Amino acid sequence: MRYRIAIDVGGTFTDLVYVGDGLPPRIVKTPTTAENEALGVLEGLARIASQEGLSLSALLSHSELIVHGTTVATNAMIQGKGVRTGLLATKGFRDDIELRRGMKERIFDPRYPPPLPLAPRRRRLTVDERVDSMGQVLRALNLGEVRQRLAAFRAMDIEALAVCLLFSFLNPAHEKKIAELARAELPGVYLSLSHEVLPQVREFERVSTTLVNAYVGPCVARYLDDLAARLASQSFRGRLLVMQSSGGLMDADYLSRNAVSSLLSGPAGGVIAAAHLASIYDLRNFVTVDMGGTSYDVCLVRDGRPTVTSESWICRYRVAVPMLAIHTIGAGGGSIAWVDPGGALHVGPQSAGAQPGPACYDRGGEEPTVTDANLVLGYLDPQFFLGGAMPLQPEAAWRAIERKVAKPLGLNPIQAAEGIFRIVNHNMVNGVKMVTVRKGHDPRGLALVAFGGNGPLHAGVQAKELGMQRVVVPKAATALSALGLLLADVTVNRVCSYPARSDRYDLTAMNTHYGEMLREAGEEMIERLGWQQQGTGTLVVSRWIDCYYKGQTYEISVPIGQGDSSLGEGDVAGTVRAFHQLHEQLHTFSFPEAPVYFLNLRLELAAITARPPLARLPPGNEDATPAPKGYRQAYFSELSGFTKTPIYDGSALAAGNRLRGPCIVEEPGCTVVLFPGQQASVDDLGSYLITSGAA
Repeated sequence: MRYRIAIDVGGTFTDLVYVGDGLPPRIVKTPTTAENEALGVLEGLARIASQEGLSLSALLSHSELIVHGTTVATNAMIQGKGVRTGLLATKGFRDDIELRRGMKERIFDPRYPPPLPLAPRRRRLTVDERVDSMGQVLRALNLGEVRQRLAAFRAMDIEALAVCLLFSFLNPAHEKKIAELARAELPGVYLSLSHEVLPQVREFERVSTTLVNAYVGPCVARYLDDLAARLASQSFRGRLLVMQSSGGLMDADYLSRNAVSSLLSGPAGGVIAAAHLASIYDLRNFVTVDMGGTSYDVCLVRDGRPTVTSESWICRYRVAVPMLAIHTIGAGGGSIAWVDPGGALHVGPQSAGAQPGPACYDRGGEEPTVTDANLVLGYLDPQFFLGGAMPLQPEAAWRAIERKVAKPLGLNPIQAAEGIFRIVNHNMVNGVKMVTVRKGHDPRGLALVAFGGNGPLHAGVQAKELGMQRVVVPKAATALSALGLLLADVTVNRVCSYPARSDRYDLTAMNTHYGEMLREAGEEMIERLGWQQQGTGTLVVSRWIDCYYKGQTYEISVPIGQGDSSLGEGDVAGTVRAFHQLHEQLHTFSFPEAPVYFLNLRLELAAITARPPLARLPPGNEDATPAPKGYRQAYFSELSGFTKTPIYDGSALAAGNRLRGPCIVEEPGCTVVLFPGQQASVDDLGSYLITSGAA
């Protein structure tokens, strides 16, 4: 038996999905070990081995592939626990990271503090060199000055150095020479070079992305090295791949050097899996929502493709590498409910995490959370949480809600729990609006694909508030992000700056740039992954151009051409038309007669991998509503309080079964709630296809 294993580390639980020799995916969950994610990963692998009747070493010796989604980089940014970082810039440009092109998040709040400085000004030094906008050297690099700066950094005891020189993306010779000297003068210091991290125009974006990469890079590198060593010590000789923020896979060594590309590593897997499953249902336009223990991640999918952006902000720092356009808020099962001094109830963004976790986990947690509220309202069975592997304590949940929420607000615990439930749902509805209404899309015409350990419980009420008529809850909702790691392709991304405009461009030069990027991407695919030797799968080429109108400081990436064929005038004209249409959709206006400006050319090379087979349910009677396994009092505001609610065993349902709300379906890893007025049918993949009202 040969195994392929996917591991997604979340804020509360680590999810593992594994397949072997044509068998359908199977799921294992284990608590996340925040102090060292690798410990939770090894615990999850040990549980898989136990299920398969093997030792851990035997399992790993028979595993050909481990695919990993990690939160190490994200946690380092959120918690401000990156490494001591220095920045070396061209003379006169060390403050670009603070000037931020004049951007302020709150223009009417002069007291709003700046973001956490990843490299304080005393650790930002300069060298007197200059390359012009054509890549020509105007002022040569003074090697003696560089050595002086490196000696100063050594005295500062930095662990990482970001190097970002002006126009190095056109001529990286000076950055390369600095890197050569730094490796000799600063052994063991992590180097982040802007011409490698983000070789494109726009100085602030480049320095910000390069600095973030330096700040989190050693954390990611140490973690992946430690994990690889632990796996190797247990006889793992297969390939370790890591999910990138763009939704593609790459080997661990590449992600160690380009750690900034792993900032949304975990959530990206769920979007990839949702897009794959939605294609089976012929859903082209939908929103994915992933509610775990700590966060709520939302992504818009249009025409079957997840939205990708190069304009992300992570912890108030610009990260301009390609990333799935995932909007994240602090709303999960572990989100803490609290009352401010003015008597207003809030939920999140603080989370109880895995340790100590919600109060009902009975691990020492005393703060009331969303999970505690769901338990008090009757949506969760305390004896069937995680399929019965982790019993909950209702009394602890009641005490926490009563002490921290109900008494301060003069409510009873039921009213307080309902308030927590309503507020967290309202927060999540606003999160969906951020990627739909705020981007010019009407959510009422979209479906909702809900997953994560808590997503299926809340999706029904969110769909009602948003006017969305269809909800899809996959059978593997509890670990869909991990499943997505097994469904993702290996990808290499390249970018090249090409300032031009739609009426003044050089088609030959564009084809030359794309050809060079494709050659580099192909070499990377072979070097890093041995693609030709491994026979990974079919190679697919995708290309885009970043376009904007004159005077704009933001761009829209628009596809151009088909595959790797040479571009023609018609391809460029089609891209220009598509840009006008996208601009109208996103910003409610366009200038079809105005020239369109080009900024960057982008290319992605993807090796399409084999998809594991999905489990199929036995057929059932299409008209049959199965008998519930029992009843429980659950709270529904539409019915003015608690009502006797049928409870169904999700593992006992068959394809074609139909359910009518209000009811609750208990899967081993999650709970699906159908609210009054909603119906659900079960398909042969075990997914719950939920509709509201006449739909």
